[in-house]
Amino acid sequence: MTTTAHDPLDWSPEAVVFDCDGTLMDSERHWQEARIRAFREHGLQPPPGFAKQALGLHYEDCGRLMAQSVHKPELAEDLTAALLDHFLALVTGEPVTMPGAVRLVRLLSGRLPLAVASNCPRVVVEGSLERAGLLGHFQHLVVPDVGDRVRPKPHPDVYAVAARLCGVLPHRALAVEDSLTGVEAARRASLRVLGVGPRPQGDGPTRADWWLPSLDAPEVLAWAHALGSPRGPQQP
Repeated sequence: MTTTAHDPLDWSPEAVVFDCDGTLMDSERHWQEARIRAFREHGLQPPPGFAKQALGLHYEDCGRLMAQSVHKPELAEDLTAALLDHFLALVTGEPVTMPGAVRLVRLLSGRLPLAVASNCPRVVVEGSLERAGLLGHFQHLVVPDVGDRVRPKPHPDVYAVAARLCGVLPHRALAVEDSLTGVEAARRASLRVLGVGPRPQGDGPTRADWWLPSLDAPEVLAWAHALGSPRGPQQP
C-alpha cells in the first residue's frame, strides 16, 4: 500500500465518490476492444501505446485523439460515433464488476452518502450498475453534461458536483479512481483520492493519497469496517 499523506484508517470521509469504468465495472477492456473495432471499421490500426493514452478519457475526447493519432482529424466525429456504438454493444452483453467492488459498496451503503462520477454517458453508467445490482446503493450519479456545464475529467467538475450533491465539503469526501486522468480531476476538486489497480509508472501513485492493488485489498476492507455502524438498513 502506498501512503502519501494520511493513513486511511485514521480518517473517516463524509461521502465517497466512485469512478465507474475500471473502478466499479471491468469495462476498460470493452473500451479497448471498441477502439480496435472503430479503427478497423475505417481501415485503420491503433498506433502503439494508444490504449495507455486513452485511459480515463471521455469518449468524445478519445474519438478526437483517435483521429489525431492516425493523422486524420476529419474522421473525429465518425470514429467517436463508432467507438460509442461498439462499446455499448460490448458492455451490454457482458457487464463484469471489478474485484471487491460489490463488497465494498455494500459495506459503505447506508453508512455515508455514495455517488458515482464518471466520464461515460449516463445510459452506460446506469445500465452497467443496474445489471451489477449496485445502482440502488448510490444517491447521486454525475456525468459530463454540456447543458449543465459539467466538463469531463481531468476537469474537476464531476467530482465537485458529486461532493456538493452529497452535501459535503470536497475535502471531506473521498474519490476512488483507477486512472491518473480521474485522480487529477478529483485532486483539482479538492477531494482526497484512493487509487486502485496496477500501479502507474513513475510518480503516478504519489498523485493519489493512497494506492491499492484492488478494492478487495485487506486494508480497504478493514477501513470500511472501521467506519462504524450503518445509519439505516443496508440494502442486500
